[in-house]
Amino acid sequence: MERIIFWNNKGGTGKTSLAFQIICEYARQNIKKKILVLDVCPQSNLSELLLGGLNQEGSKSLLMRQGETPRATIGGYFQLRLPSPYSAPNFNPKDFLTKPSKYNNYIPSNIDLLCGDALLELQSNAISTLANNQIPGTNTWGTIINWLNDFIKPLEKIYDVVFLDSNPSFSMYTQIALATSTKLILPVMADDSSRRAIQNAFSLIYGLKLPSEIYSRYAFAEKLKEMNMPLPKVYLILRNRLTQYMGPASAYATVLQAINDDITSLLNSHNDMFNFSEVSKGIIDVRDFQTTGVVSNARGCPFYLLTAGKLSILGKRVQVKEEYRINCLNNIDAIVKILKKDI
Repeated sequence: MERIIFWNNKGGTGKTSLAFQIICEYARQNIKKKILVLDVCPQSNLSELLLGGLNQEGSKSLLMRQGETPRATIGGYFQLRLPSPYSAPNFNPKDFLTKPSKYNNYIPSNIDLLCGDALLELQSNAISTLANNQIPGTNTWGTIINWLNDFIKPLEKIYDVVFLDSNPSFSMYTQIALATSTKLILPVMADDSSRRAIQNAFSLIYGLKLPSEIYSRYAFAEKLKEMNMPLPKVYLILRNRLTQYMGPASAYATVLQAINDDITSLLNSHNDMFNFSEVSKGIIDVRDFQTTGVVSNARGCPFYLLTAGKLSILGKRVQVKEEYRINCLNNIDAIVKILKKDI
């Protein structure tokens, strides 16, 4: 079962908006497949979008799920694990799952969700402390890094694919999400900070170009290697928020080419870290969703169901142009076509 994570250690790359559109479009085109979404993010933005966005009070529905017994979120599951960090207690993962289509009619019914939770930030220090405990005969870090694998294992015969969304950090809960994943979708933007973020991501996940050998023994990649666990492979790099005005003479072109050159160099030296063999097969350009994306997110409505014209957002009328909506949908469809080939 493929487990695909959307992650970048830089914020503002449109990661969650892309995840929302891609997951919903994939679910629509593969209605017979069961899809599990894990929101490993304390901001829980993906959960709020799936539960209805601003217009349908997605945040209110999320708060309601957080008030359930047991708490129907990833924070609720981790709360269950804190007293039993090194061996999985008896539990039913379905107790923590939510069916977004019950709250938001725009969402395909074949999607189930483990909601995000602000508790993750509060739990992070405790989880890190537990992972660093020294207990003879127990790989404490290794058992905790498998918490989400423990959650998914009873569900493997139910779901066909798992999508994960994690925030721009490398805290312990993010490492748990990455260790659970088989493929990485890395959204970037056409700026120097995104280029550095790619370099940072390869240092954090794969242990490349660390500033000193001192860090090697503590590196995420080295720890997984000791446990014979595979690293997620870079599946797609989405150059997001490009505009229709960005031609070859654009000031952005230099940065985009530099990103291509960096990936080409990494492909030549560490091709085992990638799911593609050529840059042209692994990098996809995505135009800025602009107003169409804002409206889509506010309504919790994927592009394929969004209607053009003047739409209401909290009592205000906003114009969505059909041409722009189709462009957005075509961008997402191009990504989903690649997913459909591999999953």
